[in-house]
Amino acid sequence: MSAPAHLEVGRIGRAHGLHGEVSVTLTTNREERVAPGATLHAADRDLVVASSRRHQRRWLVRFEGVDDRDAAEALRGEVLTAEPLPSEEGELWVHELVGATVADRSGTTLGTVVAVEANPASDLLVLAPVGGGSDLLVPMAFVVHHGHGRVVVDVPEGLFDLNS
Repeated sequence: MSAPAHLEVGRIGRAHGLHGEVSVTLTTNREERVAPGATLHAADRDLVVASSRRHQRRWLVRFEGVDDRDAAEALRGEVLTAEPLPSEEGELWVHELVGATVADRSGTTLGTVVAVEANPASDLLVLAPVGGGSDLLVPMAFVVHHGHGRVVVDVPEGLFDLNS
């Protein structure tokens, strides 16, 4: 499975001040995405970060060439994307999981990952089960191995009744 060309990393909110800053809500935990010099993409436009700083739960970002409030306001609502970063040891990325086959430790195929849902305790793999039926929700905490389009999970016995 190949990585997508761009991943969503944030969304631009309203303009802040008079000199081109915008509020940005990151959808990634990789803060280097808004480091000065980083390039982000919004629709068909490349945006180079000129400066950034934390502000409450968001970032205030000024992009090169966005020098006034009107230019900043024109970016409002844009989705920011960027190229995928290399995975670090043990990291799981949604774009690497969606489409993967999921099996338990005994090798029984449970289904295919169709989405990942955020959940406070542990994000959930949403599986389209083998043979159809309702989606299965598997806590990411149960993942013991992943790679090459396959995910192995260690689920408690009896958690799923795959024969119903």
